[in-house]
Formats: sequence, C-alpha cells, structure tokens
Amino acid sequence: MTNTIDVLKGKYVLAVDDENDILDTIEDILDDVKLDKASDYSSASEKIKTNRYDFVILDIMGVDGLTLLDEAVERNIPAIMLTAHAINPETLVESIRKGAISYIPKETLSELDELLAELISAHENGEPPWKHLFNKFGSYYDERFGKDWKEKNKDFWTEFEKFYTISEGIQKRLLKDPNIKNKGI
Repeated sequence: MTNTIDVLKGKYVLAVDDENDILDTIEDILDDVKLDKASDYSSASEKIKTNRYDFVILDIMGVDGLTLLDEAVERNIPAIMLTAHAINPETLVESIRKGAISYIPKETLSELDELLAELISAHENGEPPWKHLFNKFGSYYDERFGKDWKEKNKDFWTEFEKFYTISEGIQKRLLKDPNIKNKGI
C-alpha cells in the first residue's frame, strides 16, 4: 500500500503566512513538495495570479488570507486555511462559503504533512475534504468554540451537513473548472 504522504510528492505548493518561522516550519515538514513562500498579501497575490499551484496554504490574519482564498478559488486552486488567531466559528463558516477545502488550526502544524495528504487525497478522489476534517477535528472545534457553536449558524450547518459534497464552496470551485465549464453544466 502506498504511503498517504506520497500524494504530496512533487506537488507545487504556495504557503502564505506573515510569520517567517511558520513558513520555515512548513518548508521543513513538506520536504517532498516544490514550495513557494510569501509573507504578505501582495507577493502572495502575484504568485497566485502567475503560477499554477496544486494547492495553497493560507494564513488568515496578517496576509488577508480570505481575499487570497477568493483569488485561489477564482483560479481553481484548492486552498487550505491554516490559522491560529482567526480560529473561530465565523472564519470557519466564511472559509467554507468562499470555497476553502479545509480549515486547520496551527496547533496541529507538527502533523501538517499527514493532514494535507489526507485532505488532498480526498479532494483529488472527489471525496469531501470537509468530512475528513470534521471527523478529525470535530471535538477540537467543540472544545474550542463551545458545544453549541453551530447553533449561531444553524441554517448554514443544517444545509452543510446535508450537502457537504456539493457545498457552496465546492460549487464555486466547480464553476471555475474548465472540464466542467466546457460541458455546459
């Protein structure tokens, strides 16, 4: 059986964070990928607009990560949000709505390669990456946000749980996919 982390080998990835030590850690952990790094919005935006990445890892605070998410989705580049300061239910929901394929707390940075391998593998196989994320971090979010954190956006979560596989964000990404667009869907 192939090691799950093998799915990352040779991928072209952009990591964006305003903390250079985080970028260095990502670089150390993801030693099998071709990694570009950016520590501010402008350079990250330029890289997203000019390169064809297999996926991007975006911090939210300090680099305008949610705007970069819009830009990545526009170019049909899968985006993983990696955050510490913006780890809250509101940015989680906004990340889903905008089309991110995941939302990972920086506290789990040491296992980033395994998490990314699972998420990217799921994404490439047409499985819902969010399902993997909530299976892995559901209790973390409950502990961090409080047991009733989904109640504030009950309608959103009810719809999300019914239709994760075709969530709003996935629909936005699919509309950008030339293989789908060219079929007139």
